[in-house]
Amino acid sequence: MSVFFYALPALIIVVVLLLAARAVRRSLELRSAWSSGLTAEARCLRSYTTVSGGGHDTSVTTTLHHVYEFTTRDGRVIRFEESNGRPTVVEGDIVTVHYAAQHPEKATAHVPSPARAAAGTIALVAFCGLIIAFCIGFMITFHEMSESADSLFGGI
Repeated sequence: MSVFFYALPALIIVVVLLLAARAVRRSLELRSAWSSGLTAEARCLRSYTTVSGGGHDTSVTTTLHHVYEFTTRDGRVIRFEESNGRPTVVEGDIVTVHYAAQHPEKATAHVPSPARAAAGTIALVAFCGLIIAFCIGFMITFHEMSESADSLFGGI
């Protein structure tokens, strides 16, 4: 039974580490696209929303997605999807996208805002670190309590 008190926090740590790695990777992709200096005009092909939550009295979260298509300077046609875009962009609109030459499929239509992106990433990574620290503290506390219980009741 005590394995549960180690396995669950370890699983939470793994999931949180994956979340933090994904956030850092996307932040680096945005920075690369913004700093490359390469831009193109892209057409919004599709705009849709996804809804999550709402069950059992939880809040509902709506995420806006856009599908864009543009042509790179070397003539390749690239189509990509991006979430949390501007709500004023609708199908058929032309927007400026930023992309890196080596990975044009990781383009972004977000307006360059490196400081804001870095602050958001740092805040998310710090929150992930807090969750990890709590899980490690929980496992250490459980381990110490189970050892003291074993020494207290072990002789009976």
